[in-house]
Amino acid sequence: MAGKVFFSVSMSLDGYIAPEPAPVDDFFAPGKQDDPQVQRWMAQWSELQQWVFPLRFFRENLKLGEGGEEGRDNDIARETFERTGASVMGKRMFDFGERAWPEEAPFHTPVYVVTHTRRDPWERPGGTTFHFVNDGVEHAVAQAREAAGDRDVRIAGGGETILEHLNAGLVDEFSITLSPVLFGSGIRLFDRVDASRIALEPLRSEAGSRVTHLTYAVHPR
Repeated sequence: MAGKVFFSVSMSLDGYIAPEPAPVDDFFAPGKQDDPQVQRWMAQWSELQQWVFPLRFFRENLKLGEGGEEGRDNDIARETFERTGASVMGKRMFDFGERAWPEEAPFHTPVYVVTHTRRDPWERPGGTTFHFVNDGVEHAVAQAREAAGDRDVRIAGGGETILEHLNAGLVDEFSITLSPVLFGSGIRLFDRVDASRIALEPLRSEAGSRVTHLTYAVHPR
């Protein structure tokens, strides 16, 4: 039985899933770390994601050592990882992550990158292999479904890629982790959603220690 296609993102209370696009090229170059724009971007991003950094699962997955917090937030992070048999992401997220992820990338499953660039698969230690799909999101999801088997396919990001899958009717379910921060500006997920085609069914609302987790099923309208 095929699994679901889903996404899960952290979102500020005013509806942003990320700060404004990364302010400079070569964001992770050592010489850019003192740039005030980079520091501001990193501070906002860290504030949005602050709920996940202390978790035991986060530390385990990135091999940061023992310890870490347990509880419902930790359970949800672990459940999201364990249900995922393959991931799909956009080229912009891949380019950003290629410079930021450790050598053992944190997915540990096949990842299908939607891109116009042709490239051979890129295998990383720990079970992650990036495959580059040049013929659209439908083909990326189809390949990810086959690789995932009876587990689920996660649309990992970024926001434009998630929205493209949502508008194409390819998403079965999604979760929003509401973080108690306000951005005022940045990247909104739902600005260009095709609301005429999408109906939502609330499935769960769970309060964690720092955030609120909201889960919805997606149906055609």
